[in-house]
Amino acid sequence: MATKVGKDGKKPTTAATNLIAGGGAGMMEALVCHPLDTIKVRMQLSRRGRQPGMPKRGFIRTGVEIVRKETPLGLYKGLGAVLTGIIPKMAIRFTSFEWYKQLLANKQTGVLSGQSLFFAGLAAGVTEAVAVVTPMEVVKIRLQAQHHSMADPLDVPKYRNAAHALYTIVKEEGVGALYRGVSLTALRQGSNQAVNFTAYTYFKEWLYQWQPEYKGGNLPSYQTTLIGLVSGAMGPLSNAPIDTIKTRLQKMKAEEGTTALQRITKIAGDMFRQEGLHAFYKGITPRIMRVAPGQAVTFTVYEFLKEKLEKSGPAILTGGRYEE
Repeated sequence: MATKVGKDGKKPTTAATNLIAGGGAGMMEALVCHPLDTIKVRMQLSRRGRQPGMPKRGFIRTGVEIVRKETPLGLYKGLGAVLTGIIPKMAIRFTSFEWYKQLLANKQTGVLSGQSLFFAGLAAGVTEAVAVVTPMEVVKIRLQAQHHSMADPLDVPKYRNAAHALYTIVKEEGVGALYRGVSLTALRQGSNQAVNFTAYTYFKEWLYQWQPEYKGGNLPSYQTTLIGLVSGAMGPLSNAPIDTIKTRLQKMKAEEGTTALQRITKIAGDMFRQEGLHAFYKGITPRIMRVAPGQAVTFTVYEFLKEKLEKSGPAILTGGRYEE
């Protein structure tokens, strides 16, 4: 299946619209799904699997333990870092995806092949990973990895909040520490968005073919939510090992005399020898439970806000029309 880009007289989505609609969608996603991300990170960092006789801790028990020891607020550790980066992240994601689609579409016909659509999503994911996601995740993971009670004022963690974590990391480890794991993050985000945007676009096209009365407008919200949920689950299933290794790498401090590739190889080797193959899929359940609903929320809110902005917003939000 192929899709047409900019050849149907439809107004283009402007960067301003992507900033507002994408930012709003991202904030809603973060608020709803962040606790599951914290549980996922704790599971990926867990070493219980290597200790003989220790029972494995699933995502429900992990969540219960966080709440019991650190209060329910412990599930929202690192949220500040996420909210700080979510608006530019979503703006970059949707704006760059539209730009890459225009770049890769056939210049005469406006047709975008399935392969080009996949690469547009891949490039958008890599762009957001390098520009925003990697530094944001380094700070977020450092905060999420801290085991301290947020109800005890005497239990002072190393990193007090996102701004303090950012300052401390740069002071102690240098600016380069914020880009630890950038290659893995780019690979994860790229594969996520390649699969996500490709599946979502195809599902959307199929629904339009099945329901031609919606062509040229928005699908019902429940359908957008459903296809966002399904497409969102596909990425984590395809790149779980990458995400687990990335999480462990970003929690570590740099080691003198070792390259990023050597550290990645060592982490992967230690995980396999000490914890087994299943270690690469630690946190896969909460990750799917976090990413899939997150994409459902993101696409639903994005499509809703984009439609409202394009109908009632000023010219800077609505843009002009594509030319034939």
